[in-house]
Amino acid sequence: MKSCGVSLATAAAAAAAFGDEEKKMAAGKASGESEEASPSLTAEEREALGGLDSRLFGFVRFHEDGARTKALLGKAVRCYESLILKAEGKVESDFFCQLGHFNLLLEDYPKALSAYQRYYSLQSDYWKNAAFLYGLGLVYFHYNAFQWAIKAFQEVLYVDPSFCRAKEIHLRLGLMFKVNTDYESSLKHFQLALVDCNPCTLSNAEIQFHIAHLYETQRKYHSAKEAYEQLLQTENLSAQVKATVLQQLGWMHHTVDLLGDKATKESYAIQYLQKSLEADPNSGQSWYFLGRCYSSIGKVQDAFISYRQSIDKSEASADTWCSIGVLYQQQNQPMDALQAYICAVQLDHGHAAAWMDLGTLYESCNQPQDAIKCYLNATRSRSCSNTSALAARIKYLQAQLCNLPQGSLQNKTKLLPSIEEAWSLPIPAELTSRQGAMNTAQQACKPHHPNTEPVLGLSQTPISQQSLPLHMIPSSQVDDLSSPAKRKRTSSPTKNTSDNWSSGHAVSHPPAQQQSHSWCLTPQKLQHLEQLRANRNNLNPAQKLMLEQLESQFVLMQQHQGLHKGQSSHLAGPNGERPLSSTGPSQHLQAAGSGIQNQNGHPTLPSNSVTQGAALNHLSSHTATSGGQQGITLTKESKPSGNTSTVPEISRHTGETPNSTASVEGLPNHVHQVTADAVCSPSHGDSKSPGLLSSDNPQLSALLMGKANNNVGTGTCDKVNNIHPAVHTKTDNSVASSPSSAISTATPSPKSTEQTTTNSVTSLNSPHSGLHTVNGEGMEESQSPMKTDLLLISHKPSPQIIPSVSVSIYPSSAEVLKACRNLGKNGLSNSSILLDKCPPPRPPSSPYPPLPKDKLNPPTPSIYLENKRDAFFPPLHQFCTNPNNPVTVIRGLAGALKLDLGLFSTKTLVEANNEHMVEVRTQLLQPADENWDPTGTKKIWHCESNRSHTTIAKYAQYQASSFQESLREENEKRSHHKDHSDSESTSSDNSGRRRKGPFKTIKFGTNIDLSDDKKWKLQLHELTKLPAFVRVVSAGNLLSHVGHTILGMNTVQLYMKVPGSRTPGHQENNNFCSVNINIGPGDCEWFVVPEGYWGVLNDFCEKNNLNFLMGSWWPNLEDLYEANVPVYRFIQRPGDLVWINAGTVHWVQAIGWCNNIAWNVGPLTACQYKLAVERYEWNKLQSVKSIVPMVHLSWNMARNIKVSDPKLFEMIKYCLLRTLKQCQTLREALIAAGKEIIWHGRTKEEPAHYCSICEVEVFDLLFVTNESNSRKTYIVHCQDCARKTSGNLENFVVLEQYKMEDLMQVYDQFTLAPPLPSSSS
Repeated sequence: MKSCGVSLATAAAAAAAFGDEEKKMAAGKASGESEEASPSLTAEEREALGGLDSRLFGFVRFHEDGARTKALLGKAVRCYESLILKAEGKVESDFFCQLGHFNLLLEDYPKALSAYQRYYSLQSDYWKNAAFLYGLGLVYFHYNAFQWAIKAFQEVLYVDPSFCRAKEIHLRLGLMFKVNTDYESSLKHFQLALVDCNPCTLSNAEIQFHIAHLYETQRKYHSAKEAYEQLLQTENLSAQVKATVLQQLGWMHHTVDLLGDKATKESYAIQYLQKSLEADPNSGQSWYFLGRCYSSIGKVQDAFISYRQSIDKSEASADTWCSIGVLYQQQNQPMDALQAYICAVQLDHGHAAAWMDLGTLYESCNQPQDAIKCYLNATRSRSCSNTSALAARIKYLQAQLCNLPQGSLQNKTKLLPSIEEAWSLPIPAELTSRQGAMNTAQQACKPHHPNTEPVLGLSQTPISQQSLPLHMIPSSQVDDLSSPAKRKRTSSPTKNTSDNWSSGHAVSHPPAQQQSHSWCLTPQKLQHLEQLRANRNNLNPAQKLMLEQLESQFVLMQQHQGLHKGQSSHLAGPNGERPLSSTGPSQHLQAAGSGIQNQNGHPTLPSNSVTQGAALNHLSSHTATSGGQQGITLTKESKPSGNTSTVPEISRHTGETPNSTASVEGLPNHVHQVTADAVCSPSHGDSKSPGLLSSDNPQLSALLMGKANNNVGTGTCDKVNNIHPAVHTKTDNSVASSPSSAISTATPSPKSTEQTTTNSVTSLNSPHSGLHTVNGEGMEESQSPMKTDLLLISHKPSPQIIPSVSVSIYPSSAEVLKACRNLGKNGLSNSSILLDKCPPPRPPSSPYPPLPKDKLNPPTPSIYLENKRDAFFPPLHQFCTNPNNPVTVIRGLAGALKLDLGLFSTKTLVEANNEHMVEVRTQLLQPADENWDPTGTKKIWHCESNRSHTTIAKYAQYQASSFQESLREENEKRSHHKDHSDSESTSSDNSGRRRKGPFKTIKFGTNIDLSDDKKWKLQLHELTKLPAFVRVVSAGNLLSHVGHTILGMNTVQLYMKVPGSRTPGHQENNNFCSVNINIGPGDCEWFVVPEGYWGVLNDFCEKNNLNFLMGSWWPNLEDLYEANVPVYRFIQRPGDLVWINAGTVHWVQAIGWCNNIAWNVGPLTACQYKLAVERYEWNKLQSVKSIVPMVHLSWNMARNIKVSDPKLFEMIKYCLLRTLKQCQTLREALIAAGKEIIWHGRTKEEPAHYCSICEVEVFDLLFVTNESNSRKTYIVHCQDCARKTSGNLENFVVLEQYKMEDLMQVYDQFTLAPPLPSSSS
């Protein structure tokens, strides 16, 4: 395993090559050729470079005394590029890998990506190189291509669990999953990062902050409060972390009702915020929150002072201006309120709360036409949560207008200027005084400032360049991104404004290009214009040029005001001329208004604000804030700002909002969505779009560092076969730092705001190419001879995890052990017995050729039983386990076998064990073939299913009352509509009102454990009447050989349902088969997709930010139809048994009131074993626990079963071989290190062991903490987690469960049995 980026052999080859080049050069000069001298490296320099690869990223400082390293890396890059050019690219693949590492360390991301992808295309077993995968993951992370970064990082941990930067990987995975709203995975990775004692770029306190904030984002407020308070007890807590924690606590007390009565909460909130300001007096966010608290208790003057402080300390925020407007409105100062609201919506065009408040203001001043325009703008914002109420209000106002006598409105004197007039009014200087300094502050964001101080984020400078932060912050936190606190003010606002353009802008961004951006001037530019006009006689040439540009834009703006609806991402005018209403996830839509503010400024929190990312906007309860932002990286100087401070016209073009809350807000739903069309359809990449930014300032990446991150596409474009995204990034970060690079940024067409990405692809032709635009078709037509270079995921045939090898290749156990000897001392040996690592597993691509549309609703294989003999007929077993039948419905099974299903009826269950525990899932009652969001406005994949617990008796009562209620409703309907007597009206009634929402809430009783044969003796005995192949326990069932109980798999589980109860989409644990019998009296509807299509469903889950393995999802049938995925759909009636074959994906909904029983079985087939092992490996890659311990099971199978199927035999033998090798290698290494191995043995029915940290299966050698060993509690770790906690294992004892001789004997005695004369069930 090449865990280091480049082997010594390569370094030597490079050295030799450089030497040869030098000789050729000398010869060339001697013969009079004029050729530029090629740089060359000395032996000492080559040696120094040998230790530099991606693993040092974030840990090498180039300012201070690291300038020499930086110069050396720069020289090495030039040498390598020169060598590669001379060789016309025909060099060892490792050269490209090393070049990628060097460019990564220099933070030249485009060139690093280009080199890495070149290496990827040349090196078939690239996956063995952990340093390469890590470097690639860091580059994708930088570009916010999270889907790809996650895959690369997961592969590093899969191929090298002991990788030295595992902690950094877990941290970044935690941050990415947090942004993607996969909170369970995020928490798991943060916890894995915390237990690792190795260094990483965040302190443990900062990781703990993220964990606390994760609870807050999930609305687990008590857990969050506890975690924050615990963090405050930490010794030596940095001022920045302390300020952020106090800020979060203050805001939580203000917004969360659960934390006490209003008076107490507000008092605590103010105390926390004041303490936060003591720790960080420059936090505009904390001042804003404090203003909100004062406002809510009527301290108007204090609120105004706090808001003014907020504006002074930070870049202007739409939230702050909206809140100021509310205060003015409450004080009956409508004109001032109007100007404040206008400020808010100009800063964030999608600020739903500000538009609504503005509408309310116009209504109160009796100007209904303007009110309607504002309300319409509010409804266009994706952050608007009560669209229906607004729509009703708009209708009401329109009706009123129609009834007014003609001309009556025109004759009235208007109290306020109309929205169009207000939009063009110059904003009072006091409102914009702070904004002049923004660009200057932005100029200060240089990558490596000597004085950078870490904030609550990745504290090492290289990372700050990466803008970990921006993306990292989860939806609820954006605010602090803009938080003033973290930015040093470079000089007073007024002094700086006129210099800005000459100092930063004019130099690096020639003003001539300004025109092409757009004709709409932002408030900041209007201010610049006024100041430049005032100083007309004292301007230098650059400033004069700027003045001309701004004046011509001003004229254009006046001409176009109010015209050209939706022509550019600019807000052309106040009435919706921007493409705000489209479906795209542009930040500002999501951000600010996840809640609605009524006219008095009281927030109303929408039910889904968490997922939408309720930022501050007056509403959000968990919004956070600073914390989040800081959540990562930033340093005072280099911190990206999520809002207006970035060059205004650019922020408009990218569809960003300057509003602090907005900047990261949209991320969770955003990051993965932006790409498919952008890459594939020419219209989106078309550079003729009106708002075109034709060429970028070379320093843009520094200026906007992180800004783009908010809405970068991740490069998942299905139409291009999962192109390893040569990154489709937003404008900001995609600028190459080399002068040769160029970029073109396209503004979206009015149809879709969601495609605001620059389709820039790194060319792989030359090692130093910059980024080249792909206009839709460019990806296909690239002249690169290797257009598939970019493929990471699906272009290679999916590797078999278990090779199909002939029996003869298996060595004896003695040979295996001999080959393993001394491995601990000598490293890996070349022996072919020591099989290489397997490549990381990949989901299968969609089967080819695709099925024709008329084959996408296949008939379900069904078998009708008439008597007991039919049930035991051998072909039934063969039919069910045939891989070509993903599902089989055995109709009439209960009747044929005379099963007493009454034993599982609710009445009997209550009589038997009324206090038995039931897991309850609270869900929304919906039509079976559809899944709507809670408001009933759009179809989604996420399926609401919240967990709680009750008892059988209580659930039975609920089930019965639900039935009675339905009967009552049915009778009422009959009296109104006599013809409406459909017995299954529940679901059909729903479909009639589904779009209206909100849906009725129902409760589903699930996972009721019937494993106790004392409590459920009669029930379990009844199931022994079943044929052997579907029984819970039988010799031919792999799960009967595990040797211990796995609840719900080799034991029975019961489900109690009311109509609408849903088992969301899933494959069974480790892809085992499952048996499900409907007890009745009602029916269930099933949806089934064959195993070969699980990769397609996994892709859909990724696109919808859902975790395929652990999330709750309900497929949209239209999506599946478009993707050519066949869906079997059928009704299961009482007494029917459904057999789900290995790996089949399925989801189920109850049509009536019924109970079901289910369990898993593992047929003794090669197909079942193969799919189980593949899922075991996929789970490992995804950091998910495999409920079935496949290694333990394989050894038990070798002991207990005679296997006659050659394929199955080979796979089991291969598994034994690998584990035997691993056990021996580990033993040798421990003995060589002087670590004692203590015999422990196993007890009967002792469960298999899993690592208590990472949850992988631990076989034979258990690493147990000294403390738990002495207490006999045996907290088990795997070797890798033990070493991360204690490098030399001094805190651990190693317990051995099997003697090596025993394992050798089992291995040698497991041989292929002769085939059975005949097969029977």
